[in-house]
Amino acid sequence: MCRNIRTLYNFEPETTREEIRASALQYVRKVSGMNKPSRANEPVFERAVDEVAHATEHLLAELVTTAPPKDREVEAQRRRERALARFG
Repeated sequence: MCRNIRTLYNFEPETTREEIRASALQYVRKVSGMNKPSRANEPVFERAVDEVAHATEHLLAELVTTAPPKDREVEAQRRRERALARFG
């Protein structure tokens, strides 16, 4: 999985549409191999981002868990600590 795509499920507060769209954008960039599409490909690229974001919203809304929600700040601190250990 691309390191820039974060887990979005089961967080408190809930995942925002902006976070979902950012992850969808990262996914489409990775799959297409384009960081910024040409003008000719821009409509297709944006439509793909919208569709992936839409599907992700449905997925997150329908998943079920009994686990307590994760705290965003705690998870962010863990990511920072892993990055520090990995990259120094």
